[in-house]
Amino acid sequence: MAESTWSLPFLSHSPPSSSSSATETTSPTPSQPHALIILNQPFSLPLLHLVWRACTWHCCADGGANRLHDVLKCTPAGVDERSLLLPDLIKGDLDSLRGDVTEYYASQGVPIVHDPDQYSTDLMKCIHILSDKEKTEGITYDIIILGGLSGRLDQTVHTLSLLHKLRKSRKHIYAISDDNLAWVLDKGEHHIRINHELLGPTCGLLPVGIDSTSITTRGLRWNLTDCISSFDGMVSTSNHLLPGEDVWIKTTKPIWWTVELRTLR
Repeated sequence: MAESTWSLPFLSHSPPSSSSSATETTSPTPSQPHALIILNQPFSLPLLHLVWRACTWHCCADGGANRLHDVLKCTPAGVDERSLLLPDLIKGDLDSLRGDVTEYYASQGVPIVHDPDQYSTDLMKCIHILSDKEKTEGITYDIIILGGLSGRLDQTVHTLSLLHKLRKSRKHIYAISDDNLAWVLDKGEHHIRINHELLGPTCGLLPVGIDSTSITTRGLRWNLTDCISSFDGMVSTSNHLLPGEDVWIKTTKPIWWTVELRTLR
């Protein structure tokens, strides 16, 4: 099996400084198209700018639109940032979407799609509509999920479960919060390019959704060599990146890789 390389191009686009124009948030994106799905969990404005500018398609999952609406303010020049960072779509069962947010985005021409299906979550509904878009365009997007790693435990476990299953059909799908960046590493060998200005120092390799796996690593403070990891045994948490080094991981089963996100300014 060929080694997978994770270059994380969306982390190479620094958020605009406090003196920058809000319109700069739309400037340039990585060559591989990225899609942003915003969940109903809190996030900072610098994190929003970081991931928004890396994506060409932006979708709010139900109450995620509340979060987007509320985090954006007027710039020192008096410009309403909400009108500059409009999502391409709001979708879900809409049980969390506030009336004032619905009214605002409807007035801006943002499509708001009610999907009452109770057998799929709002996140799943957004991924489904992105899949339809991909079929129409003939391209595949890398997905960045803003949220999904904090708040209610059942929702966090859903994120872990869904991305574990999606690894079979999607190569690159990430979950990010103000504290962490995480994604599933399928069985095999992985080279992870580390932007040390934004990531670290702590990291973890989590055997979620499997019975056990054998893990070997390079580039960590406490490296593993053919180490058996399971929920009943050893789990590598609170490990550390080595300054200036990338990370190499070999695993015999899918695992979650999580790395601390430094405070953005």
